[in-house]
Amino acid sequence: MRTPFGHVRLWGPLPVLAALFLVLNVPSQAAAALYAGPTPQLACDSQSLPETGTQGRVPKAEVDSGRAAQGYRCNTAQVGRFGDSGGFRVERYVDAAGHECAFYDTTLLFPTNARTNTQEGLGVYAMDMTDHAHPVHTATLSTPAMQSPHESLRLNQKRGLLAADMGYPTFNPGFVDVYDVSKDCRHPVLDSSTPMGILGHESAFSPDGTVFYVSSTGGHTLTAVDLTNPKLPSILWTTTAYDAHGMSVSGDGNRLYIADIGLPGLTILDVSGINAHHLNPRVPVVSQLTWPEVSIPQNAIPFSEHGHQYLVEVDEYTSSTTKPTAGSIQDGGYDPNAKVGAARIIDIQNDAHPFVVSNMRLAVNQTAERNGDEQNDYGAKSGVQGYAGHYCNVPTQVDPAYVACSFILSGLRVFNIQDVRNPFEMAYFNAPSTPPSPAYVGINGGNFAMSSPAFDPALNEVWYSDGFWGFYVVKLTAGAFAHTQAHPATT
Repeated sequence: MRTPFGHVRLWGPLPVLAALFLVLNVPSQAAAALYAGPTPQLACDSQSLPETGTQGRVPKAEVDSGRAAQGYRCNTAQVGRFGDSGGFRVERYVDAAGHECAFYDTTLLFPTNARTNTQEGLGVYAMDMTDHAHPVHTATLSTPAMQSPHESLRLNQKRGLLAADMGYPTFNPGFVDVYDVSKDCRHPVLDSSTPMGILGHESAFSPDGTVFYVSSTGGHTLTAVDLTNPKLPSILWTTTAYDAHGMSVSGDGNRLYIADIGLPGLTILDVSGINAHHLNPRVPVVSQLTWPEVSIPQNAIPFSEHGHQYLVEVDEYTSSTTKPTAGSIQDGGYDPNAKVGAARIIDIQNDAHPFVVSNMRLAVNQTAERNGDEQNDYGAKSGVQGYAGHYCNVPTQVDPAYVACSFILSGLRVFNIQDVRNPFEMAYFNAPSTPPSPAYVGINGGNFAMSSPAFDPALNEVWYSDGFWGFYVVKLTAGAFAHTQAHPATT
């Protein structure tokens, strides 16, 4: 486990030692006693079509035999579906007139998989969700940033703003696009498409919708864009101090939680000056944290349970994955002993001293399984696919019962987090899978669940997209909420 300082001597002026303690802050509560094995599972109800073996696995033999073409589901049911491609984020919104909509980006990597987008063309799709069983595509947003948002598509619920920066796995200098969806979400109205010249990859919204944070992992930049007037965006602040990946903002707007690839781990910034729209704001580091299983930090989402503040953080891929270069997808070489980050819960009640309280992992993420036959499964050895986590989200930031995560080849996984120290897997849905198509050059078939999910909490629905199979509406069935004891994960 490396630090930004390399080999550091533990002597010197007190301010230096204090800063070092801040970066290496791993309180005793987060020591090696944390369980890092596969998360226990609930039993599947009678309408399920469960996995036949290892938790999270889609065996090559079952793809070839046709069993995987039925999909795998536990305590879930498919409600609706649309399209044959998907990207990195799904958003849900109900506008002032009562229209219910979904928004999702349709490409994993623009423009290399453009020819697989056979539905309505490239861009961000607006979907009329009046009938959840039959989503209706009503608009394609095709301005520059919406064609290549990478992981930056974000919706601000308060203002009804949908925004993205022109992104790429490395960086892409260019546009920030902003749409108004507040009046009729089925037909978003363009507020602005601005060639700001900043580097894009990921993003985050302040809760009040007046600040849009843009990160460039490859370009090592982090920028705050002022959207007080969404028709005239302007740069409020920028820095090159962090390798910021995904981000989220606290409920009061004063903390930015960064999945920091350079650390690697979590960086918490005090952005109260940015939140107040000060000129040349001071943005100090509150704390930094890393953990033994860290791979590539992807995102961290704040939530509270019984008034106590936490983050659910997820790492992507493995520690052996090579960062993709512009215009290509590269594998880092399969290393069965590499760290697979999966997901975890971090206590931030005292955000100057965060610590990990639990892990959420699948059996396929374990070293023993990675050394076995699973590495022969379609996509398992891909550095940018594989059995690993990618995104998580919660249905509400106050007392959520569960967190839903996209685990790429393992599909959508849902964990009960009411007891944050003892999470368990309550449900999963892995889309039907068929042998690789020649259309997906360089990709090895299987599933490609990469998106941050959205939710209709009243109906216990999770909305997500798969890169190969499109947009899904999935319902959690009664079995997901059964008051039974979780059993050890199947291996």
